[in-house]
Amino acid sequence: MQLKIATHTRDGVTVLECNGRIVFGDEAAALREQVKDLIAAGKKQVVLNLGGITYIDSGGLGTLVGLYTTARNAGGSIRLANLTQRVGDLLQVTKLLTVFDVYDSEEKAIKAFGTAAVA
Repeated sequence: MQLKIATHTRDGVTVLECNGRIVFGDEAAALREQVKDLIAAGKKQVVLNLGGITYIDSGGLGTLVGLYTTARNAGGSIRLANLTQRVGDLLQVTKLLTVFDVYDSEEKAIKAFGTAAVA
């Protein structure tokens, strides 16, 4: 299933709802371009809602890490929300759970930006 990305903004945070697969090729490139465009436009608080992701390959993982780095270098932050069991297990096995800020829900990820701004 092709990657479908729906974007909306809530409380000043840009949320990308991802459905399908994040795999090497067009899917990973589409996600990378969309997030880089957001960051370039000054939208530096991004939540990737991965609740609809059925599969991520090594290229997809590389894309997530690259986006994390791009956001950090631009003074922004990317948070992950709604991980499926499969995606959560993959991030745990690859130790990427220690890199990303991961939240159970989109709501919690958005609220965490507000908390970080206050801290």
